[in-house]
Amino acid sequence: MIRTLAITHSHEVVTGIPLEELQLKDYAWVWVDFNAPTPNESALLTTYFHFHPLAVEDCLHVLQRPKLDYYDELQFFVLHALDPDTLQAQEVDLFLGHNLIVSFHSKELQEVDDAWTEIIQHAHDRKIWSRGPVSCAYHIMDKLVDKYFPSVFGIEDELAELENRGGLESVEELMNQVFDLRGRLLKLRRTVVPMRDLLYRIVNSQHVQSSSEHKVYFSDIYDHLLKLTDMIEADREMTADLRDSYISLNSNRMNQIMKTLTVITTVFMPLTLIVGIYGMNFTNMPELGWKYGYPAVLLLMFGLATGMVLWFIKRGWFK
Repeated sequence: MIRTLAITHSHEVVTGIPLEELQLKDYAWVWVDFNAPTPNESALLTTYFHFHPLAVEDCLHVLQRPKLDYYDELQFFVLHALDPDTLQAQEVDLFLGHNLIVSFHSKELQEVDDAWTEIIQHAHDRKIWSRGPVSCAYHIMDKLVDKYFPSVFGIEDELAELENRGGLESVEELMNQVFDLRGRLLKLRRTVVPMRDLLYRIVNSQHVQSSSEHKVYFSDIYDHLLKLTDMIEADREMTADLRDSYISLNSNRMNQIMKTLTVITTVFMPLTLIVGIYGMNFTNMPELGWKYGYPAVLLLMFGLATGMVLWFIKRGWFK
């Protein structure tokens, strides 16, 4: 689907203009949105708008890394939206000209719809009207970045809950949850960090902003991405600390088990030796004919085991 939004010189909004009837000179600026376009509609990027073939190729072959390219008087942006369910990036492409902005995305995105609605509602504001396509690009980027925060906040809540119930589950279950969180944080990082680098380039670009006022707005988005990056890195460090703590806890439990087994084995070694000696089938063993031989050996074994346990306690093996 292709939808159009035009801002007239008198600050009025006109939507639904067919492309064949669209005359840029009649409007202050125009936004054309390719919303989940068909192959025939996608071909209009070349046949109608005559965009650079490399930019069109980037639109049709997803998923590109967020970037900014310059083509004559046109800037081409590759942006990333975030699927909150899978945390997978979804590409949004922008063509930004003097009085034209074209957005292209293969799936319907609530962020673009929100920006579309906001532009319509505030079209009467001269500040938005005068900024033109740059203002529209800012609103789209701002909506995309704002959608990153719920996913990051959700992971932080899960980390806090994981810390609170750390002693109620097995180490294996906790480790699985920690590694799942680290994997999701990695997906977020792969989206947020490239977008942060892109906004840094936009803020320092003289091609995109035509005034210092534009730089302030894009700097605000860049600050949000810096905050998101710091939050993700802090969460990754927390998961690393939890992972190390669980590994240490698991190792400590294993050491306790090994120590217990070692004590039991050590105690039974001399007893096994005694039993083995008297289990040999020799005829000439004088103590076998002694009346108190059997209870004496049992008493010896009991005293030996008790003495060894008391010695281990004195040595601190059971602390």
